[in-house]
Amino acid sequence: MTTKFGLLDQGPTEEVSWRPTRISRWSLDSVRPEFLKLRSGSPKNPARQTAWLDGLRGFAAFMVYLHHNQLWAHGNKGNLIYESAFGYEGRHYFAALPFVRHFFSGGHFAVAIFFVISGYVLSLKSLNLIQKGQFQNSADSVGSALFRRWLRLYIPVIAVTFLWMTQRHWSKIWVEVGEMEGTYREEARHWYYTFKNYSFVFLTGNMYDFSKRYHPHTWTIPIEFKGSIIIYTALSALARCTRNARLWCEVGLTFYFLYIVDGWYGAMFMSGMLLCDLDLLALKDELPRVFSIFEGFKELIFFHLFVVALYLGGVPSFDSSDYEHLLSKSPGWRWLSHLKPQAVFDGKWFHLFWAAFLVVASIPRLPWLKQFFETRICQYLARISFALYLVHGPVMWMLGDRLYAAVGLEREAHKDHIAPWVNVFPLSRKGPMGLELAFWLPQFIILAVTLYAAEMVTKLFDEPSVKFSNWLYRKTLAQPQSRDG
Repeated sequence: MTTKFGLLDQGPTEEVSWRPTRISRWSLDSVRPEFLKLRSGSPKNPARQTAWLDGLRGFAAFMVYLHHNQLWAHGNKGNLIYESAFGYEGRHYFAALPFVRHFFSGGHFAVAIFFVISGYVLSLKSLNLIQKGQFQNSADSVGSALFRRWLRLYIPVIAVTFLWMTQRHWSKIWVEVGEMEGTYREEARHWYYTFKNYSFVFLTGNMYDFSKRYHPHTWTIPIEFKGSIIIYTALSALARCTRNARLWCEVGLTFYFLYIVDGWYGAMFMSGMLLCDLDLLALKDELPRVFSIFEGFKELIFFHLFVVALYLGGVPSFDSSDYEHLLSKSPGWRWLSHLKPQAVFDGKWFHLFWAAFLVVASIPRLPWLKQFFETRICQYLARISFALYLVHGPVMWMLGDRLYAAVGLEREAHKDHIAPWVNVFPLSRKGPMGLELAFWLPQFIILAVTLYAAEMVTKLFDEPSVKFSNWLYRKTLAQPQSRDG
């Protein structure tokens, strides 16, 4: 099945039926929180070959949750400290240290990883068929995936944003995100008008009107769809190329998107496709001979590349309007700032490309690290990753904001709009920024509610969207013509 971040689609050859969920058929297990049943360790059954990719995606989604909650709880100071380098303008905070910073501001790095993973898994089935010479089956696979991709990505977004918009309007609850229209009818009309433009793949105007108003974190979904189109197009174009020609074209397209035009997300998707191609060839022992030179040093090389990736993934991103100036004043980034190509407008994505590419390349070649992402916890996060990405914002804006205000992490807007919540249960704010008791104690409530909401959205919208898109595709297929006719 597919998630927003690229978990594999069910193929068109599988029998899939879709029926609306009936509440009467639900059991107690359907509403019982699954995270309460988690145990440590790896699953009893051997994980499938790409389970580590799913686990990496799930872990990255959790990093996005931490990033947004840290920034939200600490206000403008959080943006200034977390998004800047350690030592920037004389400020030295533990949370801004290289490597450590991913647990406080790793959301940008996580998004880059999402896109590389998507390029990998969206091309996996078709590349496997191409390498076997089954070109017609590969074309059928691409056609099926392309038919279903819009539905797969946008049905959960439609459901979550519409329910969030409706809940906000009818409850009149204050949240510090966007403005509301005067009536529900006007609100629904505005939601529709902005969504139809936001979800149009060839939109050349402002695609952020919808996300800013109804869900700021969904800005990545249109980019995910654009990247998917790039992958499906490349698969179709390169299907009948020789092995070496296909690999060189994948490298060339990656270079083109990153260095020639401002297409950093295209480079991430294409690099994922390149890694997938190389991994499949490695399984068949069909890699170009040049790679055999490094076979004996593989783990050593990729361990150091993984460390480099973690450093690059912590690129400062506080002020992108004058990015080169920001990096030139950031300790540890002065010389790295000169690597940014002229074509890239927002320079952090250049460094994040290399960080995400090297992470996804390194993990399967470091067994101890690969095993971590195959554990039950990471696989659980993988299953709910799309829903977690969609629901953690609304939970944070509605519930988390009030809990942060209650324990003493208040902002000026709280005093004007939710004054009864401010400092009703003050907790200690001592210690390194980001590690305060006032931040972590509310997580027992916020995280539990977020995970449960993600489970419900997964069951109600995410998984059904996979089944529905597969069912609809199969309904449109022409019947095979009889040879007798």
